[in-house]
Amino acid sequence: MTRYDLIERLNRCFRQLEAELFALRDQLLTTPLLAARLFTLPPVLKGHEHDPIHAIRVETLEGPAALRPGLRHFHQLFIHHYPENISSKSAIRLPGALCFAVDARQYQHVSQRVADINALKQELERIVTVETGLEPEQRFEFVHSHLRGLITLSAYRTINVLTDPASVRFGWANKHVINNLTRAELLARLEKSLNAGRAVAPYSKQQWAGHIMEEIAQVRRLPENAVLKIKRPVKVQPIARVWYPAQQKQVQHPCPSPLIVLCQSDRGAQAPAIGVLNHYDAANVRHKYKPQAQTLRLLIPRLHLYTDQPE
Repeated sequence: MTRYDLIERLNRCFRQLEAELFALRDQLLTTPLLAARLFTLPPVLKGHEHDPIHAIRVETLEGPAALRPGLRHFHQLFIHHYPENISSKSAIRLPGALCFAVDARQYQHVSQRVADINALKQELERIVTVETGLEPEQRFEFVHSHLRGLITLSAYRTINVLTDPASVRFGWANKHVINNLTRAELLARLEKSLNAGRAVAPYSKQQWAGHIMEEIAQVRRLPENAVLKIKRPVKVQPIARVWYPAQQKQVQHPCPSPLIVLCQSDRGAQAPAIGVLNHYDAANVRHKYKPQAQTLRLLIPRLHLYTDQPE
């Protein structure tokens, strides 16, 4: 596929996504609202994306006053939709739940529209991250040369639909994204970066290539069966714990955006109990259970790469 065709697909996919998001908004504005609760969080300002988070103050919107802000959040995908001091590099979050009474026809229509939206989001992400063949550092320029100001974190984010839950409770989660790699996979990744011949500020191309060659040498000194893990820290984020009485199980969802809760009124479903999201205070976090972690050594800091092998 030529670059021109790829750009055309990117723009066509995004136009379809925008149209479907506005159609979802209009559809839900005419669907009976049973309950709504949103939690507004302080924005991340430009230049403060990597600041440690010690506390987060939460404000609450409830009932009809929460409906339009909640729906608007789904289609505010550009940085110009927000104050100019807000960072486009950090996720813009609005956790909560919007609960609607639906009959069988409405349930089918809303569920299908959200499925179509999520498929378009996945296609958009695949075009940018896979089909362009670009490294992460180059994708920003590609996206913003064609969709200026797009907040990709928001554009890619899945919309979650819940069906007939009994309760939706909220909390905070601290975690790591963990990827296990083989020695061969890691070497292939490093060699691809080396062959790309790029410079990464503040280094020249030659200096950056030297850094990668040192990393390759470190990895080659490891045995074939070495444990290699990328443990990338993720900042504290809101989550929802949802109880389904029919299945007698609780499901935990990340909750960066409002959950769309569909209550099938023709089956007797009612609005779920909606909990609150308390302020976050890192000093008072208590872990119910924290398993003993395997002792690992940090090998390549920029990749958050750890190994079980001693120096």
